[in-house]
Amino acid sequence: MHSEFMEALENSPVIAAVKDDDGLKKCLETDSSIVFILYGDICNIPQIVKTVKSAGKIAMVHVDLIHGLSPKEIAIDFIHQYTKADGIISTKALLIKRASELDLYTIHRFFVIDSMAYESIFKTMRTGKPDCIEILPALMPKVIQKLCKSSPIPVIAGGMVSEKEDIMALLQAGAVSVSSTNQETWFI
Repeated sequence: MHSEFMEALENSPVIAAVKDDDGLKKCLETDSSIVFILYGDICNIPQIVKTVKSAGKIAMVHVDLIHGLSPKEIAIDFIHQYTKADGIISTKALLIKRASELDLYTIHRFFVIDSMAYESIFKTMRTGKPDCIEILPALMPKVIQKLCKSSPIPVIAGGMVSEKEDIMALLQAGAVSVSSTNQETWFI
């Protein structure tokens, strides 16, 4: 794992995840040194990343959500070359692997909807070898705790987080950070 990325995660218990221009403006006021970019297209993503980086924050682009990018390795090359993002988030192991080859920070996002999805996390992690994994929905502290104990890779919890109690429970369960699009949680 990139040590500077891990340090930023540990210093950002709540990560601002932005889904629109309003969120982009608001995230610049937070203490979080990491921003998850969950919106954009191939025309505006370079400017969105530049805005985040100009504020001294780490820009993590969720490549699966950027309109105009295909789920192919060339999308990672585009993000690397044309946006200068610090890293990527993806649900696809192949994209995580390519980003690692380009020395970008990587977060593999998993949706844990049942026990089969939970079990597949460990197989998939070995393929892409991400810096972190992100588990959605976050509101499963027992599952997060079990995963944190079993995973050699740091865990971020995300999705459906709206209260301070949620954040505290997830951090106590072992998550290194909690990501949220809920702007109220960014300032807790």
